[in-house]
Amino acid sequence: MAASSKTKKVTPLMQQYNAIKTKHPDALLLFRVGDFYETFGEDAIKASKILGIILTHRNNGGDKTELAGFPHHSLNTYLPKLVKAGQRVAICDQLEDPKQTKTIVKRGVTELVTPGVALNDDILSAKNNNFLCALHFGRNKFGISFLDISTGEFLTSEGSAEQVDKLLQNFAPNEILLSKNHRKEFLEIFGSQFHTFFLEDWIFQEDYANESLKNHFKTKSLQGFGIQHLNCGIIASGAVLHYLSETQHRQLQHINKIQRIAEEEYVWMDRFTIRNLELYQSNNINAVTLLDVIDKTISAMGGRLLKRWLALPLKNIHTIQQRHQVVSHLKEKEASLNKAQHWIKQVCDLERLISKLATGKINPKEVVLLKNSLEAIIPIKQLALESTNDSLQHIGEQLNACETLRTKIKTVLNEEAPVNIAKGSTIAQGYSVALDELRDLAFSSKDYLDKMLVRETKETGISSLKIASNNVFGYYIEVRNTHKDKVPESWIRKQTLVNAERYITEELKEYETKILGAEERIYSLEQQLFEQLLVWMQEYIAPVQKNAQLIAQLDCLCGFAQLAKENDYVMPAIDESTDLDIKGGRHPVIEKQLPLGKSYVPNDVLLNREEQQIIMITGPNMSGKSAILRQTALTVLLAQMGSFVPASSAKIGVVDKIFTRVGASDNISMGESTFMVEMNETASILNNLSERSLVLLDEIGRGTSTYDGISIAWAISEYLHEHPARAKTLFATHYHELNEMMNTFGRIRNYNVSVKELKNNVLFLRKLVPGGSEHSFGIHVAKMAGMPQQVIQKANKILKKLEKSHSSEEMTDKLQVSQNEMQLSFFNLDDPLLEEIKEEILHLDIDTLTPVEALMKLNEIKRLLSKKKKASS
Repeated sequence: MAASSKTKKVTPLMQQYNAIKTKHPDALLLFRVGDFYETFGEDAIKASKILGIILTHRNNGGDKTELAGFPHHSLNTYLPKLVKAGQRVAICDQLEDPKQTKTIVKRGVTELVTPGVALNDDILSAKNNNFLCALHFGRNKFGISFLDISTGEFLTSEGSAEQVDKLLQNFAPNEILLSKNHRKEFLEIFGSQFHTFFLEDWIFQEDYANESLKNHFKTKSLQGFGIQHLNCGIIASGAVLHYLSETQHRQLQHINKIQRIAEEEYVWMDRFTIRNLELYQSNNINAVTLLDVIDKTISAMGGRLLKRWLALPLKNIHTIQQRHQVVSHLKEKEASLNKAQHWIKQVCDLERLISKLATGKINPKEVVLLKNSLEAIIPIKQLALESTNDSLQHIGEQLNACETLRTKIKTVLNEEAPVNIAKGSTIAQGYSVALDELRDLAFSSKDYLDKMLVRETKETGISSLKIASNNVFGYYIEVRNTHKDKVPESWIRKQTLVNAERYITEELKEYETKILGAEERIYSLEQQLFEQLLVWMQEYIAPVQKNAQLIAQLDCLCGFAQLAKENDYVMPAIDESTDLDIKGGRHPVIEKQLPLGKSYVPNDVLLNREEQQIIMITGPNMSGKSAILRQTALTVLLAQMGSFVPASSAKIGVVDKIFTRVGASDNISMGESTFMVEMNETASILNNLSERSLVLLDEIGRGTSTYDGISIAWAISEYLHEHPARAKTLFATHYHELNEMMNTFGRIRNYNVSVKELKNNVLFLRKLVPGGSEHSFGIHVAKMAGMPQQVIQKANKILKKLEKSHSSEEMTDKLQVSQNEMQLSFFNLDDPLLEEIKEEILHLDIDTLTPVEALMKLNEIKRLLSKKKKASS
């Protein structure tokens, strides 16, 4: 085998391919060969599957090598498909003209496109950021960084696993960079749903990261960015910059600042809350998210900012109120709102256009679009300055008309400049004298040829002469066969057709050379002038980015005004109190999904830390308990984003944390039971309570047996009531036994979602009313769902039996028997644990004990005994 492998020859082309592939083993290599991009071996197998292109084979020195390719001009069609499939793609181009070399053409990787590093419009989604993220595992905290190369946004933070988890959920990065040493840890903590790429450990070093960032920003320290104390965040940010350099992205003037994600300024929501409330993503197919309903933005920039505002609602009352005042102003001044929206529609994605300029990816047509967008900002600036609202006036003052930039582009470029500079007509007439002269020469050919035709017709006497050109022979004179004998001897025959002959002359040849030379020089000069313009424009990156941010803000606020107008939202009153008083509240998403003619049933919710801290909501399944919980959280979120809210009125004491535990979100895929997940999530809530927290619990404890479930739900409610934070809580439950708590705990109130019992059916009124509910109506719901009649009848029989056997008297009797038995068993035993249990039982007053308290006490004793049993065994 060894001898035969030595005789195998590898072609020079494949040697070159193998050398380049070795440098990029993790990437799918698109190798330019002539007019095609080719893939070989494993890459070809992957490409053919992802792209649906034919997989062929070639013999390479006796070996069969898989091969798949596509025409080079189809790159923009196929590249997005590869990247969206999670591939890192190395684009290997020919670095010299094949005509200029007798050996193999020089080739090299000109760009490495990965899921997190893309500038191609077909890969990017207009209203979503394309974040590249790096995560550093520090000693006692994590550092995290997000960068969108397509917009220039660069953000960093550091904190616990929980904080990082939340940020990953909020920013949804397309690619996460990690040290190879932490592969396993990452999967254990954050799961496998992210696209990850592993770097060498030495990249995650503080000194290296510090130097990388200072060199990039050309500063002596990072103090000006307010991140100098974030050691772990700096390391993550340095890893991001390193990766951009590795992927051949070195023109990064648009990444001119780095910002700290100041989490203390925003409402805290853990990832369960973000998921439970379905803010901008849902596990359910075709589900409508809150973002789908509230997004009335017109620009891509506004769409991206709105998503950020939703992920990071504000806690600063002044800033929230400023946003509300702008929305109120725009809602009232309908003419101003319509004008602002009309002009915002004329503004292209300034953020991404200016980033393309910085990275050298912008084409002439896009530069003209940039200029047109800046022109549309002038009436927006005027509108804002004329407004009576201070915040709008401030936006107007900050908007930069960029007059010099617009004038320059207008002077240099044609208004109808093409996408591809090779198509000509890029530079405006009158800008370059040399270019205009060359154009005159190239485009005056028609006149010249017309004159030549008249002259030759006269001299030869051939009336049907024709001068034309083709790609093979260039210019020629065509003579019909009937006039062949009149052709002068000086003409040279080039082609014979069925009915005619084609000739060239010395004069025609000379003229052709002149024209072709002019066209080449025109292309070269246009390219040179366009590149000069791009270099000059670099100075305007920062002002254009600032304009983009201001237009995005205005777009979001106009969108809020539009939303309020269309859906009858009201301005909430935000204050320093800890009260929450929503009158006539509605669920923003559900109300949009209702059938035509059906209106949403509004509800009032009042929570405070003095009298009504915890509302216990009972009622049957499908009655709308969960909807009331979710709409309360969404109302607070919308208000603190700066939006109006779906209610008749709302007074909201600013909330700093929102916790939800809704439904049994199974996590079996990660090896945990439903109940375990439920308990983990609830424990996280109880350990992070604050005075301004809003807690929403739905059906806690249903993942285990009924008695365990009731005990846990009771204990959690009691903990929330007794906790010094007195967090405002809505607790929806089907355990009607929890209604007993109101008698013992002063700040717990019972409410139920009312139903009307008809003869053989139940009508859900969806109205929240004071008082507890007695029935769950589960069997009625099963009947409505179309359960077979036989099953319904059997269920009713079983229910009657169970109700009979679990009456309060029976439970009390059981406890009385247990008490007597335990007294007999324990009196003579000398054991501290058993002594403790004996004391507990002897001091019980069975006459005043509620059934739930009896159950809880039994459960407690059972646990103590099981501990004792384990210890003795």
